[in-house]
Amino acid sequence: MTKLKLHWQILIAMVFGIGIGLYFQDTEFNSNKLYGLIASFGTIFVRLLKMIIVPLIFTSIITGVASIKDSSRLGRLGIKTLLYYTMTSLFAIIIGLTLTNLIEPGIGVELGSNGSFDASNLKTPGSPAEILIRMVPLNPFNAAARGDMLGIIFFAIFLGISISRVKNQQQSTLSNFFESMFQAIMKMTETIIKFVAPIGVLGLITKAVANSGFEIFTAVGKYMMTIAFGLSIHIFFVLPLFFFLMTKTNPMKHFKAISSAMATAFSTSSSSATLPVTMKCVKENAGVSNETASFVLPMGATVNMDGTALYECAGVIFISQVLGIDLSISQQFTVVITALLASIGAAGIPSAGLVMIFIVTQAVGFRDEDVALIIGTMLAVDRPLDMFRTMVNITSDSIGAAVIAKSEGEKLYQNS
Repeated sequence: MTKLKLHWQILIAMVFGIGIGLYFQDTEFNSNKLYGLIASFGTIFVRLLKMIIVPLIFTSIITGVASIKDSSRLGRLGIKTLLYYTMTSLFAIIIGLTLTNLIEPGIGVELGSNGSFDASNLKTPGSPAEILIRMVPLNPFNAAARGDMLGIIFFAIFLGISISRVKNQQQSTLSNFFESMFQAIMKMTETIIKFVAPIGVLGLITKAVANSGFEIFTAVGKYMMTIAFGLSIHIFFVLPLFFFLMTKTNPMKHFKAISSAMATAFSTSSSSATLPVTMKCVKENAGVSNETASFVLPMGATVNMDGTALYECAGVIFISQVLGIDLSISQQFTVVITALLASIGAAGIPSAGLVMIFIVTQAVGFRDEDVALIIGTMLAVDRPLDMFRTMVNITSDSIGAAVIAKSEGEKLYQNS
């Protein structure tokens, strides 16, 4: 089984999980030791995912922000880049939020005993100002221990900026330390996804089917279509329209220029692994200068995750629907802000977005034991969605590089 591709391993685990879950549906599974053992695999998998959330997002953001070493480039070029990334991510989040509220893929799904959630436990910000206040932690170490992701993200961004502004020797030491930590955490994440995910899915799917039968899979099918529809709108309508308005160029020229990068992103599900191909396409085929491409694209591979932002926002609304919770406007606003910040910290590796979705659910106030079952089921169908949203991520990065290069007076697509 270890020679099979990961998505096939997960698919096989899901099939076995369905069969075992159906068997335990007709038995007193709550007192069955074998059921308890299999279900514990899912619990361990979720705990491993949660274990790496804080160090992953912390080191990822610090590394990305601290890599901008030339303070002069943090001026006009930096502002344009951050404005573009924020705007396109917000568009993606709004698309995901709107479609999930309209289609309602999670409505009507029963999860047995897990369906009883006390809505009074939800964290409801009184105003946007309160969200901003919550972002500033009184104690960053305490914020990390409590899993206060908004505070962690804010501190990581602040620390990354500060590292980029200290003296050369100290800057190099700190940057190398956090870069090494980030690479180590990424290896941990890859190991968990590669080796633990199949058996974790087996446990989670067994528990899901034993509790609620096939109803949750009907909802997950609708959820998949909702995410895919939202990603399609963003990559085929929103991004090309923005590109045309800003460059007055046919978007097909750009899609032709980055076609190999899009194919690489789709096959690897990794923005980081695709980065060398993206840079080659943008510089050689689109005509973006090395200075602009070297600034915009590496930063985009870390902080610009349109597809991930859409996925996380829609995923949390889907989870709330499955749990039978009607999120208020203020609670959905919390989802929007947290999904935007969480997408910044999503590492460019396969299924990192699924790890980060715990950040958003915790910010809203969902209990981990309630959402773990649903997220485990979402993981079983995550591979095609992960491939698609990675392609959206790198397409947005490359369009950003072209738009910013055009605004700087560079001549694009001379060879096309």
